[in-house]
Amino acid sequence: MANFIKPYNDDPFVGHLATPITSSAVTRAILRNLPAYRFGLTPLLRGLEIGLAHGYFLMGPFVKLGPLRNSDVALFAGFLSTIGLILILTLGLTIYGVAVFEQDNLKDLTNEMDLQTKKAWNQFKGGFFVGACGSAGFAVICLSSIPTFTTA
Repeated sequence: MANFIKPYNDDPFVGHLATPITSSAVTRAILRNLPAYRFGLTPLLRGLEIGLAHGYFLMGPFVKLGPLRNSDVALFAGFLSTIGLILILTLGLTIYGVAVFEQDNLKDLTNEMDLQTKKAWNQFKGGFFVGACGSAGFAVICLSSIPTFTTA
């Protein structure tokens, strides 16, 4: 029997097990292409891209599974619910930023791409809010104008 699970980098004190899934090149390539880890993005663009994805996919559960799913206002109620959740998520990002980044770290201001400063976190948060609201609006336009995607 082959032993596929072993300590990561053969170090048993790391606390992570290297499996064929977690240590594969495909998994690392997928994770490197996520906006949180992609090299060369500014904090504003990171937040915008993450917000675009979240605003778009949060719309569906509210429209299809919400309490007004069988009414004529299901799409509008789902949109308002999505915007409400985006506001709550942005408030959470704000609270995290206030708690962690009480003041700007002067030593980290040289790296504009890092999210570890108050200014960068505020840009990330703003990008997230704009992207999420914009993609939720785009989802409403798609769902209301394309007959195949009607919610009734």
